[in-house]
Order: sequence, then structure tokens, then C-alpha cells
Amino acid sequence: MEQVRKARVIAAKESLVSIETDGAAIVKNEVGYVLLEKEQLKAEVLRVRGNTADMQVFEDTRGVKIGDEVRLTGEMLSAELGPGLLGSVFDGLQNPLQPLADEHGFFLPRGVYPDPVNRVKLWEFKAEAKAGDLLVAGAIIGSVHEGVIHHRVMIPFDEAAEVELLEVNEGEYTVDSVVARYRRTDGSEHDLTMLRRWPVRRALPQKLFKHRYAERLYPNEPLTTTIRIIDTFFPLARGGTGCIPGPFGAGKTVLQSLVARYATVDVVIIVACGERAGEVVETINEFPKTKDPRTGGSLMDRTIIVCNTSSMPVAARESSIYTGVTLGEYYRQMGLDVLLIADSTSRWAQAMRETSGRMEEIPGEEAFPAYLDSSIKTLYERAGLLRNAGGDLGSLTMIGTVSPAGGNFEEPVTQATLGTVKDFLGLSYDRAYKRFYPAIDPLISWSRYLEQLAPWYKENLSADWTRDVQGMTELLHQGDAIYQMMQVTGEEGISLDDFLIWQKSNLLDMVYLQQDAFDKVDVSMSRKRQLESFYFLKMLIDRKYDFNTKEDARTFFTKLTGLYKNWNYSAEGSEEYGRYQTEMTVLAEEVSLVKEGPCR
Repeated sequence: MEQVRKARVIAAKESLVSIETDGAAIVKNEVGYVLLEKEQLKAEVLRVRGNTADMQVFEDTRGVKIGDEVRLTGEMLSAELGPGLLGSVFDGLQNPLQPLADEHGFFLPRGVYPDPVNRVKLWEFKAEAKAGDLLVAGAIIGSVHEGVIHHRVMIPFDEAAEVELLEVNEGEYTVDSVVARYRRTDGSEHDLTMLRRWPVRRALPQKLFKHRYAERLYPNEPLTTTIRIIDTFFPLARGGTGCIPGPFGAGKTVLQSLVARYATVDVVIIVACGERAGEVVETINEFPKTKDPRTGGSLMDRTIIVCNTSSMPVAARESSIYTGVTLGEYYRQMGLDVLLIADSTSRWAQAMRETSGRMEEIPGEEAFPAYLDSSIKTLYERAGLLRNAGGDLGSLTMIGTVSPAGGNFEEPVTQATLGTVKDFLGLSYDRAYKRFYPAIDPLISWSRYLEQLAPWYKENLSADWTRDVQGMTELLHQGDAIYQMMQVTGEEGISLDDFLIWQKSNLLDMVYLQQDAFDKVDVSMSRKRQLESFYFLKMLIDRKYDFNTKEDARTFFTKLTGLYKNWNYSAEGSEEYGRYQTEMTVLAEEVSLVKEGPCR
């Protein structure tokens, strides 16, 4: 740690404070405290100009005046990493909100910064390395049980060379107790605790000089969300990136909640960076009551919530997303699969715009900072698939929801995000208005992972999976083109063959692209059942049917749609499950030109 230096306030404008030193160097992004009579306000250096600097204060700056003393710490804005993070609710500076509320009530005090990680709780530490072992940064020396996961204790990430483990002690310890000692190559010895600190604006390193302790890999398998339209048509990769843009009321909150609940990951991190307080409170209240489908316990047991609502200081809102990503990287280094959902990155970008405006920087499009695009790219690049020092695979999958004003996907934040992520799940107000869930519009959404993961699909699902999904996607586009024509000419203006194509695309939309978020069976569909459902539906669609009139076709597809939805609501292996499937098969054969099976 650098020596603490002093400065003084020379100007204050809302959350931006200008300071001046007597010649001491100032470091960009270091943390300082504005000292008032009874309070100290945390701040971060954003811009340095000789012996003066601009700092953003993470608190209300009422009472700050010219001449007030500022204490510079030399430390970067950092997150505490260690056992006890799971199940916690933090603000953007990693202040634990529950202890603050317990001590100070519902209105959070200014200038109070409790320890993010409990310093009193004892953890049963078990060694996984022994004295004499030569280890590199990130290597595992032991572990504790943190709820439902195996929390690994690692060599500090900033060790630049191999170290020798001198001793490791099993037993019950607090997070800041010494559990091991090691020696560097220069002969210096250092204590090791279960607690780490890491600058949130800097990604956890993956390579240090000649000693590689983490290897970044190409995502090679999908992340199962159990939501059909995502897993089948617009898949996410484990360790990949995606975005969910959509207007107000399109169902972003429900969708991200179900993805967090059912996705095949070990740890979930929810970052509410500027959402309305009501939505955040609902999340905080619901997650502890929600049954975890993976463990049977509470979903909150493997969840961390980082929240800075729209009513909290804008500067802390901007830092919240970096805090969440750092926590995600930490658990990834243990070999765990982590899902981070940021809601919404539009509010995060707006916070950057406000700060940039106060600093009088040259604005970019719609007054966003000129570095908006690079900031978004740098953020999403921290996701990925890694092999840690012990050979275990860990992943950080990042999904950012975007809230463009008026649902305009051409605005800067959405466009910058689309140029970065590889999965775009665009929500449509029209589909949401029709009570479609999820309201993902298949005509504008896309995923680059569908072809990237083709080898996995070929080995685990079907040799023709990618081609078959693309064929069904083309059917949706054909159906939409015919529907647009019908809007002009009416049904009389199209042929019976075109009418059948539209009915088939509508069947696909109604029974496969939509799910019932409130049905205990249909809310979540395993990948095995998705495979069966997809090819059964493809068989029904590929058949050539013999209809005399469009009304006959409409009656058939209406009945088929009802049976298929009931099949979706039936538990796998139940009597109803088999009965509805048989009824659909018989119904299709009654009007099929080819009795023996599907036409290809």
C-alpha cells in the first residue's frame, strides 16, 4: 500500500470534486476520502492534471466546500473476495446492505463503509496442498464449504513468479486469519489468508510472465437455460456473451429471473445497475423464497445481488457492474460456472454520460462519452471460458439487458452492445402485447453460437441439428412474409399452399417458441425433452397434408396447436404425455398425403 497523502478541495460540482495536492503524485482510479466534520466520503480519481485531479464522489456531496481536506489512499477501487459472498446483497461499492439496514435502519447513512465479508464467522479450512509445493498465482492450496459450493483458497493473483509453500494449517479460521505461509523467489516470506482484494476495473490476470496459471479457451458447448427458443434457435455458449434489449413492459425481468433460476451454472450474480427500486426489492424478496432446481434449497444460497437503483448515487451505479464482474471472475477461477446478468447496461451507460458531462468531455452520439463503445467491449471481454492452474474449467457467461428508449434498437448503447456480444435476444413490444412469453422476436434475433457449437450439437444431439434449426428459422421468415401479404390482400389473395406454410410457421411459434412461465412443467424444459419435442414438431411440419379448403386447414392446425400445448403441460413419462403425443400423430395421419412418415 502506498503512503497516505493529503489534498484539498478546490471545486465541487454535484458528484464531481476537483482537488489539489502540494506536489504529491496522484494516480488515476485511486480511492480517496473527502473529510467532513463527522463523515468521510469515498471517491475515485477519474482524471489527473499535474498536481490537480477530478474525483467522482460515491455519496451525496452536500456540505462539501472549498478547502476541505482529502485523504488519498493509493489503493484502486477494489472488491473483497473470500468465503461468505454467496447469499449477500451489496451496493455498487460492495457495502453489504443487510448489515447496514440492521444497524442504521432503512435509510442508509452517508460515509459508512462496513466490511463486505464477515470477519467473525469461522470456516472449516481443509488443505489441498502441502509444505514444499511450488505454486503459481491462482493455484489452489485448500478449500472451505460455502453453502452449496466448494470455495477454493488460492495463491494471490498478483504473484509474478513461482512461490514455495512453507506451511498450511487446517482448522477453523476467520477469513483474515493466517492459514498458510509461502516464500517468493527473492526469499521474502508472506502470510496467506482466505481474504483477497482486487481492483474492480482490472480483469483478473490470465498470464503472468513465463508462469501461465490460467488458459483462456474457446467456448465449445452451450449453456442450457431450459427456455426452448433460446436453447434451440438462439443458443448461449458457456462462457459466452449475450444481450436482451427490449422496451419497457416486454418481459426482461421475468426472462432474466427464469434464466438465473434454471441455467446450468453454479453461481448466479445479479447486477441491478440503475433499475427501479421496486424491481430490485422484488428480486431481493423472491430469490430467498425461490426453490433452487439444482440443489432443492433456496436459490439465494448460490446467488449474489449487487444493486444500485435509480435512486442511489449515480457514481456508485457506474461502479456496480465492475464489482459484479470481478466477483464473477473470482468464482470462475475456482473452476465454477458463473452467470452474470446486468440489468440494465443502459442505466450504466447513462451514469457514464452524466459523469462525462460534468467533466466537460467532448461528447459522442446522443451525448454519450466518446469511449462508450470501448467501455462496453472491455466489459464483455471479461466473460469467457478458462482452465485454471489445477486444470479445472470455469466459465463466466455474461448477459446484459438493454433498455433503449421507445424500443429503438438504433440508439448508441444497443448498437455498441450488438457489435460486442455473440447472442442477440431482441424483445418485441408487439409480441409482449399479444401475451407471448418470452417475447423474443425470432425475426430479428440471432446467435453466432449456433454454428460455432455445431461440433457439440453433432456429437450430442443430431448430425443435422444446425441445418434443421436453420430450416425451421427460414419457415418463420416465410410465414411472416405471407402474413404481411395477407394484411394487404386478405386470405383470398394467397394460395392454399402459402396458407399452409403460414399455418405451419404459426404452429411452430405457438407451441415451441412460447412457454408458460406460470406452469410448473412448461416453465422449464430439459434439453433431452427439447430434442424430442423439436423433432416431433418437425415431423408434423414436414408432412404433406391434403386439405380441400383453407377453413379445413385452419381447423386442423387449431386442434393440433391445442393438443401440442397440452403435451407441453404434461409431465414427461405421465399418462397424459403419451396420450397427447398419440392423438397428435393420429390426427396428422388422417389428413396426410404420405401415411408412412414425414416428407423430406
